[in-house]
Amino acid sequence: MSQSYAHPEYLVDTAWVASHLDDPKVRIVESDEDYLLYDTGHIPGAVKVDWFTTLQHPLRRDFLTKQEFEILCSGLGIANDTTVVFYGDKSNWFACYALWLFQYYGHQNLKIMDGGRIKWQQEERPTSREVPEYPRSQYRAKDPDSGIRAYRDDVFKQVEGRKPLVDVRSPQEYSGELLHMPNYPQEGATRGGHIPGAVNIPWSKATNPEDSTFKSAADLRQLYEGADVLPNNEIIAYCRIGERSSHTWFVLKYLLGYPAVKNYDGSWTEWGNLVNAPIEK
Repeated sequence: MSQSYAHPEYLVDTAWVASHLDDPKVRIVESDEDYLLYDTGHIPGAVKVDWFTTLQHPLRRDFLTKQEFEILCSGLGIANDTTVVFYGDKSNWFACYALWLFQYYGHQNLKIMDGGRIKWQQEERPTSREVPEYPRSQYRAKDPDSGIRAYRDDVFKQVEGRKPLVDVRSPQEYSGELLHMPNYPQEGATRGGHIPGAVNIPWSKATNPEDSTFKSAADLRQLYEGADVLPNNEIIAYCRIGERSSHTWFVLKYLLGYPAVKNYDGSWTEWGNLVNAPIEK
């Protein structure tokens, strides 16, 4: 799985997962955009973590508190030393988002299954509709890691300092031509365009379309360094709600080893609705 990645330990293939299905020290987690997919069949023993109903705060535009995160992990039988492997649909959009949140609260042993649901299904590996139950743990989270999350004030400083911003949305969203994504009414914004100074590198350019796996490190370096997104800079990635940009955050931080990358999860649904925020088209 190395492909000359900077941190290959954060990525496993389907064969690795298949060989660890009965490993009590490993928990497989499915996290999809389509919350119904898990029920149609999932990797045997995998638990479900839905990005909206499980990971989001019920009232605020934010995700789980530290205490709520501890309750979630304890209920899934995830201990502090459990190796957690994420996978899902959409080339692992929300699998990366879930990993980012686990990283935010200090979990150490995290991995993405390269290729996600698509790769597992293409190889005709076994699936199950059984919802597993595991003995409850006593999980203890760490304080939030502010080094991987950007807030709007961080973005203002990034713009003022002319530091790199990566807009991972489609070219139509970046240009302002597309104001509302079809079938995503909850992701609307009053204005279209992009944050000043941001370069447009759609998240999908980092994956192989035939099986949803990540491209090689050499191809990824060419993609980002060719757009002057260099490892010696502080970088902020954004999209509409932070899920596609968490995918790019994972690529830059773990596959390419960029030392200072943040995900702006407020993204365009905050910036495009924000009073007095500068926008370019």
